[in-house]
Amino acid sequence: MRDITAIMSRDRAIPKHVAIIMDGNGRWAKQRNKERYEGHIAGVESVRAAVRAAVRNGVEWLTLYAFSTENWGRPTAEVDAIMELFCRTVMGEAKELASQGVRVKVMGERTRFSAEVLAMIDHIERSTAEGARLTLVLAFNYSARREIILAAQALAERVAKGDIRVDDIDEELFASELMSSGMPDPDFVIRTSGECRLSNFLLWQSSYAELYFPDVLWPDFGEEAFDKAMEVYAQRERRYGLVTEDC
Repeated sequence: MRDITAIMSRDRAIPKHVAIIMDGNGRWAKQRNKERYEGHIAGVESVRAAVRAAVRNGVEWLTLYAFSTENWGRPTAEVDAIMELFCRTVMGEAKELASQGVRVKVMGERTRFSAEVLAMIDHIERSTAEGARLTLVLAFNYSARREIILAAQALAERVAKGDIRVDDIDEELFASELMSSGMPDPDFVIRTSGECRLSNFLLWQSSYAELYFPDVLWPDFGEEAFDKAMEVYAQRERRYGLVTEDC
């Protein structure tokens, strides 16, 4: 018998915040005897598909793991290609995203970005600021461990200045110092390609998220795959550590 949550109303079954680790671009390219950067180019269409599907399904927040701090260790040519692709995509998609009611935010440390990349980030955030249907968060040069360290350092400085006491630090105050401050925690975390790990992504925020690891490379994760993921989520029972009558 189908789980009772699968027949709940559509509104109740849809996650408010979906976060995706977009994995598999390189393997997709290798399988087709292409260069790795061609896999990243193919992955852009899956980003478009995810945005369309999120809006259509009523998802309010969509966070995409676009570039981790560890990615700087990849070959220089690949990093340069990713940065160039990011800039071209930002310039090309801003108007369309704004027309869909999508607001874009970039989350991550910006100190290593070139002036050109910083200008593109400013452009996409300003030109989509009025979007109210979906907030698209691009985690770019992001590290969850680094985020947690920075939050701890900020709170330590506030204690040292006498602005707060150590006893004032609770989950809410700590979360307010994270890069994700103001965002709801993800309800559903998806990692494509079949790999089953979070890879330093939203570690604090994903404490009670439902996890899903489809065996689909990111360039092949289209709207149909997104819709299937929503069906998987609808069948999950989120208990947050509590007990239901069936458990």
